Amino acid sequence: MSSTPSDDPPHAMGRNLALGAVAVCALIWGTTWYAITFQLGVVDPLVSVVWRFAIAAGVLFLVCLVIRRPIRLTRSQHLAALGQGGLAFALSYACVYAAEEKITSGVVAVAFASMALMNLVLFRVVVGQKAAGRVWLGAALGAGGVLVLTGGELLGARLGPDASTGVALALLASVASTVGNYFAWRGQSLGAMVLPSTAWAMAYGSLLLTIVGLATGVEWRFDLSLTYVGSLLYLAIFGSVIAFVLYFSLARSRGFTLASYIGALTPIIAMTVSVLFENARFGWPALVGLALVVLGQFLIVRAPKSG
Repeated sequence: MSSTPSDDPPHAMGRNLALGAVAVCALIWGTTWYAITFQLGVVDPLVSVVWRFAIAAGVLFLVCLVIRRPIRLTRSQHLAALGQGGLAFALSYACVYAAEEKITSGVVAVAFASMALMNLVLFRVVVGQKAAGRVWLGAALGAGGVLVLTGGELLGARLGPDASTGVALALLASVASTVGNYFAWRGQSLGAMVLPSTAWAMAYGSLLLTIVGLATGVEWRFDLSLTYVGSLLYLAIFGSVIAFVLYFSLARSRGFTLASYIGALTPIIAMTVSVLFENARFGWPALVGLALVVLGQFLIVRAPKSG
């Protein structure tokens, strides 16, 4: 994997710093799944995603301006940002918001635990990136945890007929984010820095969804209620700007497999929030699934950086 430009936020993360970044991202993303539920209802989900990433992109461009970080990208870097934005931000989050209309936020969060294994397979096949055996085992355990929990929920008949669609949308979102990670890696290999490349990717994602919305006749609305505006700002600033900058910085330093395992830790927080605020109830499959996820995380974080 190519080296990250030296002025990127921290490009040489040690293990303790990496664990701290994982913890912060997991805490933020573990609560954003529930925050998304406040975006549903009055405003079309696609429009809410547009508002979210348009605000996030604007904030990141402003940050670049304040710290005098150049925002110009080469043509190849723009194409990589376009791929990243179209998949990791536009398609993925459009599916996430749609999924949360059908299933609880905790179950959607759990689906993203499969990204560690997806990233391993993708980067091994596409770029020949190798990883230690314990990393493969850890990622497989995480994916197994997802299978146990989501399968248990579906078979337990506590999720209605729409649940299959909701789970499928959540898994599609995970696949889109995984492929989006490849384009993020591609931008890195071309020398693009984290802040400007992420800003452009979010701007492209918002623009693409705007085009889709205009083409499909979506009603463009904005809810001025405190809950909608507050959750939107939280999702844009914390869930998008802060968390994604940390995520992509961690990915560049320690590899996308470790970074994607943030999505495997967030279910612990997301499911707790679902129980407290969505009246969700999880049985033994949840405990088994989470145990597999945590064990897998331990194996991955103890492994050397993927090459």
